[in-house]
Amino acid sequence: MRLFFDSFWRALAYTLHLRVMLLSLVPLVLLMVVALGWGYFYWEPSVAWVRDGLEGWPLLQKFLGWAAAFGAARVGAAMAPLIVIFAITPLLILLCLLAVSLMMGPALVDMVAKRRFRDLARHHGGSLLASLGWTLGSTLIACVLMVLSMPLWWIPPFIFVLPPLIWGWLTYRVMAFDALAVHASREERLELLRRHRFSLLLMGVLSGFMGAAPSLVWASGALFAAAFVVLVPVAIWIYAVVFAFTALWFAHFGLAALHDLRRESDAANATGALTGDTLRSLHEPKQPPP
Repeated sequence: MRLFFDSFWRALAYTLHLRVMLLSLVPLVLLMVVALGWGYFYWEPSVAWVRDGLEGWPLLQKFLGWAAAFGAARVGAAMAPLIVIFAITPLLILLCLLAVSLMMGPALVDMVAKRRFRDLARHHGGSLLASLGWTLGSTLIACVLMVLSMPLWWIPPFIFVLPPLIWGWLTYRVMAFDALAVHASREERLELLRRHRFSLLLMGVLSGFMGAAPSLVWASGALFAAAFVVLVPVAIWIYAVVFAFTALWFAHFGLAALHDLRRESDAANATGALTGDTLRSLHEPKQPPP
């Protein structure tokens, strides 16, 4: 567990670095640009479309009439914009975080490599295409497991165990691959994933629990619509910081483990070469003294 705790504290310290903090602001900028562009072209047509749909529900109109009788006449006017906001924001966040993950992940791994492992050779065992395939395949497996495990969520202990385990497994698979993609060969990556499977899975599960913090802020934004515009960007920023910490944690762990693996391999090769030379010297015929 030495690597586990050492990489944790190093990742925590690196997260406070100015460069990492600036990278964590990228999703906020992306969200603002995408949201403003979408709002300029599609806000009014979307609200009008939702409002027309709500007017076709007689039961809802009765409820709004009852609310107006009790002094809440603005509920109907605010309902269509809120529905549009709640519907479009998750999609905007998903697109922004996807772009951020592609930009932040390699940058953070490169940052760790340049600061701690400058002499570590790069074997490029995982290409961008391989990384995308690995991520999509792992995500598909995690989604299938999540759906299959849903009936067990009705049993109280499982709801607190199964989802973190599944998403922790997904986090460890994706983050470990990205951390080793540039520096490790395919054989080295598979060996490290096998050797440190438990520690990497534990890191993924703990990161998954930390990733629940933005969800609490998001839920607060949904409950308090007036603070929605403020709380959602805060949630995105927290998620970006958690993502940065997780990427740094896996980068420190993976590159340090790779360094140790290569040092073991070099020592074994040196021992093998020395043993071979010794055996050859024993079997060589001795020359008689002149």
